[in-house]
Amino acid sequence: MRHVNTQIFVLIIVTITIPLMVISGIIYVYSFQAVKNEYQASSILILNNLSFNIDQYLQSIEKGTLNAQTEDQLQHALENWSQYQAKEAEDQKIKYQKVIENFISSIEMIIKNVDSVQIYAGDRVFYSANFNRSDYDVNEFTNEDWYKQTVANKGGVVLFGTHPPFHRINPHEPVISIARVINKIGSKQQLGVILVDIRLDSLREILKLSENSKRNFVIVDNHGGIIYSSDNDQPGSDKPNAISNLALQTVLNSETGSFYSPIAGRDSYINFVTSPYSGWKVIQYMDEKEMTKQAELLGKIILALALCSLGTAVLFMFILSTRVTKPIILLSRQIKLLGMGRFDVNLSSDRQDEFGVLYQGIRKMVEDLQSYIERSSMAKAQQKIAQYGALKSQINPHFLANALESIQMKAVINGQRDISEMVSVLGLLFRIHTQSGKETVPLIEELEHTRLYVKVQQMRFGDKIAYRESMAPGTESISVIHFSLQPLIENAFIHGLERITGQGLLEVSAAKTGDELIISIKDNGVGMDEDTLLALQHRLSQPSDTLDQEHIGIKNVHDRIQFYYGESYGIEVQSHIGTGTTITVRMPANNVSP
Repeated sequence: MRHVNTQIFVLIIVTITIPLMVISGIIYVYSFQAVKNEYQASSILILNNLSFNIDQYLQSIEKGTLNAQTEDQLQHALENWSQYQAKEAEDQKIKYQKVIENFISSIEMIIKNVDSVQIYAGDRVFYSANFNRSDYDVNEFTNEDWYKQTVANKGGVVLFGTHPPFHRINPHEPVISIARVINKIGSKQQLGVILVDIRLDSLREILKLSENSKRNFVIVDNHGGIIYSSDNDQPGSDKPNAISNLALQTVLNSETGSFYSPIAGRDSYINFVTSPYSGWKVIQYMDEKEMTKQAELLGKIILALALCSLGTAVLFMFILSTRVTKPIILLSRQIKLLGMGRFDVNLSSDRQDEFGVLYQGIRKMVEDLQSYIERSSMAKAQQKIAQYGALKSQINPHFLANALESIQMKAVINGQRDISEMVSVLGLLFRIHTQSGKETVPLIEELEHTRLYVKVQQMRFGDKIAYRESMAPGTESISVIHFSLQPLIENAFIHGLERITGQGLLEVSAAKTGDELIISIKDNGVGMDEDTLLALQHRLSQPSDTLDQEHIGIKNVHDRIQFYYGESYGIEVQSHIGTGTTITVRMPANNVSP
């Protein structure tokens, strides 16, 4: 008499194990082919995207060189350079050289990963002002092949694949170059030739997102020269490329396609496309076994499961899955959502066992955590607001303004005109403080307040201290923190200019750099020693933990700026004994007052 468990075992073998083994074989064959087809389809898409991105990058460089065809000052400088060179007019030569070098510097700034930019005019080569010319040896460049090709193209762009930089002595890295003739506007008169050398970092950045242990890429020019290779990160070196010459010849003979070919002794799938802009071939290859690795793994797993599908294990797993595994998986998913900051998870359960207790406990923990985060955020916001208000309220300008007005009237009655004027200006300073309820004002208004304070100090010191302003166009309307400059000016007078014996100079300048407004306050006072400067810089870097400071100074202004705009903005201080102090204020430049 057979036992029940034996009957169940035989039943499972007949009804589950054998069918699973047959199904596993079918699935393996199907998945093997499906994975190959999927990889081939995705490879075409990846190659097209990479080719498009490379073309976009090269076209952006071409657009940058087009500025040479439309820049009036550059055209004028190139057109007159040879003329003044012949007449030995040194002043004009220097002027035109500076115009050309400034244009080159602007090209280097707007194009990413530029190695160098050169403009060839007459028998002269121009570089940017900070370029190390000792690295180059330029002799008779007009006889070089690249120069002849560029001139023959009559203004069209000429693209040079990976090569050592022209004229560079002992080059370490190869570059890609784009060159074109600079023609005079409205004519075919050649004024010069511009050459832009690009580092290969841009190609690496474009390819690295798609590059992995399975996919490898090679970029070749239309002559088969290697521009980039995954196997060899230094194109142009002696290390051979993985793709054989026969396979490479097949690629060069077609615009696009795919085929199988041995690479390093292993059958590999190769597909490629041709860039419509540069004519380069973007080649992708992968070991065929790597392509089907997942399919083989899937087949083995299915086969193993079929062989191990015993009745008792199936029944146990079914019960375990229903009563334990599924609730744990559901709970883990909810906890992952909590970890991502989502508190709207479903943790309800009607179970009365340990799982029910666990769900209820976690739900209570989530509610407490959410309540704590809300209370903590509100407390921090209130603390910042209170601290900011305290920093601004450490003096009572309204009372001082009224008192100074009374002193001024007394000085007028007694005929003390100088004292009256000085008190009048000082009173106006405090009157501005009491009448303004704004947190931010245009820079021009803040400077008016600063000028009044400087005028009071100049009345005090006479002709000892001079004051200058230098504002870049457009900076006057940018919003700044109200009353942020006067404490810094005061610091310059008290700690720098008061102590010098000679002529003092205080300079305030403003410029816009990218999305930042940079305000510089510079004096030629006594300066600070290194220990004092380091102590001040350390204090600026520390968070404010007190509100009972003696006066509003550099630290208070720094804290207000960081509170209002964020920790990436604030104040920097540089100083040297005997030469003076420079305070640099950084604020965002995207807030423009009407």
